Amino acid sequence: MSSSGSSYGDIHRYEPARESTAAAIAIVLLTLVEVVFVGLFAYGLINGWGTIELGNMFLGGVLAVVFIDLAFILLLYRKEFLPDVMIVKKRRRKWEDLYIREDQVDGVGATSEGMTESIKRAIHPYYKR
Repeated sequence: MSSSGSSYGDIHRYEPARESTAAAIAIVLLTLVEVVFVGLFAYGLINGWGTIELGNMFLGGVLAVVFIDLAFILLLYRKEFLPDVMIVKKRRRKWEDLYIREDQVDGVGATSEGMTESIKRAIHPYYKR
């Protein structure tokens, strides 16, 4: 679904999420696997598996599986349950990114009155009234 509005903040494209049952079941199963591996990692830390020679590698592998599983859960959730929305954003010019006025794009001289005024404006909030 597209709209013809082109003002700032208008929704340009909105596609609702699919919300499939298979994705929901996959997320639940991946969450159960996540809980098992987090429990295994916690059990390994409590029992000191990290002190033996290969224990650190084993615990590191379990922690890697935990984060990879979490990445798949988040990937499925984003793909299947969040809508695809594109909004119209305001196009900004180069000097607007620098937070300066349009008449100051070319800069000001070091001896000009504008330079001292800009320094006063920059320092003024730090003075006590």
